[in-house]
Amino acid sequence: MVHLESILPLDADYLERLGFAWHTDSDKSSYLTDSLVVISEHEANAYYDATNELYEMFIKAAQYVIDHNLFYEIGIPFNLIELIKISWQSDVHWHLYGRFDFAGGIDGKSIKLLEFNADTPTALFETAVVQWAMLKKNQYDEAMQFNGVYEALLENFKRLVTLEESIETFDERYEGWGFLFSSIRGDVEEENTVKLLQYIATEAGYVTQFAYVDEVEFDSEAGIFFGGEKYELWFKLIPWEDIAIEESEFAMLLGDIIGGQHAIIFNPAYTLLFQSKGILKVLWDLYPNHPLLLESSFEPLPQIQQVKKPFFGREGESVTILDVDGRTIEGGFGIYDNHKMLYQAYTELPTDVHGESYQAGVFFAYEACGVGFRKGGKILNNTSKFVGHIIA
Repeated sequence: MVHLESILPLDADYLERLGFAWHTDSDKSSYLTDSLVVISEHEANAYYDATNELYEMFIKAAQYVIDHNLFYEIGIPFNLIELIKISWQSDVHWHLYGRFDFAGGIDGKSIKLLEFNADTPTALFETAVVQWAMLKKNQYDEAMQFNGVYEALLENFKRLVTLEESIETFDERYEGWGFLFSSIRGDVEEENTVKLLQYIATEAGYVTQFAYVDEVEFDSEAGIFFGGEKYELWFKLIPWEDIAIEESEFAMLLGDIIGGQHAIIFNPAYTLLFQSKGILKVLWDLYPNHPLLLESSFEPLPQIQQVKKPFFGREGESVTILDVDGRTIEGGFGIYDNHKMLYQAYTELPTDVHGESYQAGVFFAYEACGVGFRKGGKILNNTSKFVGHIIA
């Protein structure tokens, strides 16, 4: 059973002063719970070790996909393949951050990888800022968390310049580089998440600016511009697969810009390899029966309970749980029904006394740097709640 500790909730006015405006769901209930998941230091260390080990495994799996031309098999749009190869081959295309989703890790359950949100992970603001505020509000020592996300991002922004583990040479190489940050107009969650990243980059020493994507100018032979200024560094909170499928001409334009070395885009295009759930099958082939992995296949798994989920999908859409005979026992139709599907062995999520399920999300920025939890049903969706944690 998940061990929880009750806390005083953060009020809406305080959250909005932090920049966290999506604190209330459409049914008027709080998106943030008034409890913390209690984990041990040993469990926190296990999340840290598992995340770092898995990232190295993902690197080897991505290289295997490239070497064996398995892009189609894992659902990569054809118009991003060359861009992925270019970004993979050069160290300047640095992976800024991502989030691993895990079952287990608490209540004595083994850690199992569900997926890696490597390109456009959500819950960054919640994990890096809000759950720290939860501890402060309730007069806990902020060190009682596995949560160095903010500091890890700060250091990783500096590594974009040093391109190495050490950041001591950042000041020597840094020349006031301009960094443009963008989101789609009209989504306050995405906008404020991007502005949090912009704030951290500014603290790291960059000259930053924010612009909605529709305000940015793109030139295939010159690069990326806003307000008459050219930016060689651009962060966009737009999934690469959406760009490839819905904006094919834009994908081609970005390919020309990156191929011509006019700009560097974050997260890099190669993170789409990590984000595709199809790579989970490649991981299983490369590391069969690895204790952190669940058996995964492009075809239904025979005679076991399993989860069917789209290669690229969000918020539990089009995810179904199947019984041993392949019949749906949870989930249903969704907007990604026509996508390629992965079949992954089912594993129970830890639950509380009310039967609600808990899923850990561990952020990675050069290394594992912080955990937060979401709770909901057997399939977490857009009604799931964010839950902070405390190490006790």
